[in-house]
Amino acid sequence: MRDKRIKDYLTPQRIVWSSSLHAIVNAKCLLVNNTGQASLAAQNVCTLRTEDGPVGILLDFGKELHGGIQIVVGNTPNRKPIRLRIRFGESIAEAMAELSDSQNATNDHSIRDQICLAPWLGVLETGQTGFRFVRIDLLDQDGIVELQAVRATFVYRDLKYQGRFESSDPLLNQIWLTGAYTVHLNMQEYLWDGIKRDRLIWIGDMHPEAMTVSTVFGAHEIVPASLDRVRDETSLPRWMNGISSYSLWWILIHRDWFLFHGDRDYLRSQKEYLTGLTPMLLACVDEQGLEKLPPWRFLDWPTQSNEAATHAGLHALLTMTLSACADIWNSLGDFTTETFCRDAVLQLQRHRPDPHQSKQAAALLALSGLQDAKKINAEILSVNELNSLSTFMGYYVLQARAAAGDYQGCLDTIRRYWGGMLSMGATTFWEDFDVAWMDNACPIDQMPQPGQVDIHGDCGSYCYKGFRHSLCHGWASGPTSWLSEHILGVRPLEPGFRKAAVRPNLCGLDYVHGAFPTPYGLIEVQHSKNSKGRIETEISAPKEIEIIK
Repeated sequence: MRDKRIKDYLTPQRIVWSSSLHAIVNAKCLLVNNTGQASLAAQNVCTLRTEDGPVGILLDFGKELHGGIQIVVGNTPNRKPIRLRIRFGESIAEAMAELSDSQNATNDHSIRDQICLAPWLGVLETGQTGFRFVRIDLLDQDGIVELQAVRATFVYRDLKYQGRFESSDPLLNQIWLTGAYTVHLNMQEYLWDGIKRDRLIWIGDMHPEAMTVSTVFGAHEIVPASLDRVRDETSLPRWMNGISSYSLWWILIHRDWFLFHGDRDYLRSQKEYLTGLTPMLLACVDEQGLEKLPPWRFLDWPTQSNEAATHAGLHALLTMTLSACADIWNSLGDFTTETFCRDAVLQLQRHRPDPHQSKQAAALLALSGLQDAKKINAEILSVNELNSLSTFMGYYVLQARAAAGDYQGCLDTIRRYWGGMLSMGATTFWEDFDVAWMDNACPIDQMPQPGQVDIHGDCGSYCYKGFRHSLCHGWASGPTSWLSEHILGVRPLEPGFRKAAVRPNLCGLDYVHGAFPTPYGLIEVQHSKNSKGRIETEISAPKEIEIIK
């Protein structure tokens, strides 16, 4: 398979730190654009010389990247290779950390801390990870090395952002773009969870990413390729990624992908697998109408220890999935199986579990129709709205609050929660976040000082403690698609956008402009408040699409 990614070379934006003023000469030359060609005639070089121990320098490339590092080397002692230690970091503190220290620095899924041999008058390229910062140490005793250039090797898909969102609030605009960029970085060979850790296709985490892809890039091939890869490596009756709920998410992604893009041939290609999976789902509804999904019973990490909330969330998720499954079978013309699925949904609706104050479970109960969205929002979702929010399930909390009509509350949450990550130096959204972490915390683009909280190394929980925590996680991109759907107001009403709604909610904004990709071209929209406070809308849409206002 031909690799459709490209590689660019990027120059560092600043020098954050160096271990010695005397042992490092002319470091600023590394901030000058360079071709990456080693040269006998190079004059403007950075020289590192070991003194009492290793000597190092820390570089900042200005934003989160996927890829590695290129080091162009000039002279070395005796024209021999020289040992360099290279540490990548999504934060300054991570790039300065030792492996397996108290803050959980790891080489999981990608090598971020390694010792390499750099050639005399040659080029070293290494690294496949997510990073913004790189620390380089010269290790050889009595060593000396001339660095003619240090550049990031930025590996990504060269894609046009077809979708757009621009409002009178610069913070919302930045959040929309940050979510888009977060997913863009994770669009590698397949659609990954994270570019540093979890460089895998976790299908249960992919739904928010697929929604962002549809919103920003349209019908990109990476989503079907990822769905098919997990399908082909999961022979029935196994569950995808070993988690029963993840096979449910696979169906939900297919339903929404068909709604946005209308590719019936692709949907039809899933028929054989769906024919085997559907009876497995139907068997998970017992005679009392309760879900009985087998282990691993997983909703998300914050609910993992709460069996009652996990049951409520899984019950809602199974209800949503069987309803989606019925829609799919209807589109495929199998009305008998559609009826089986709809009957199972009716059976599940006999049981309306208590969410036990879990925002995640409550949101899914509202979205499944098992609980009233306004009641759930008033009693759980809008109460201490930032507490127990997660970057993954936060998307479904926003969707449930929108179903309750609480658009203003959603915008306030987006500004404070996802905006909170930006205030901590984020250029991509994180695997997890808690606003409480911000108290006396050092942003990720600054060196932690004594007495400060290191928001990367000191925070996190479950499998994402400390520096193992991914600071570029596609499941956190929910506000991007949410803003386009609910504030710009564009969403499909029929498969393939044959019919689309354009219903904005400006919530105090003076204007919202944007575009949404469809199979027929862009729907372009401009909403502005006139002098009387009324919203005036201009819409440009392909002739094939019926617009419902």
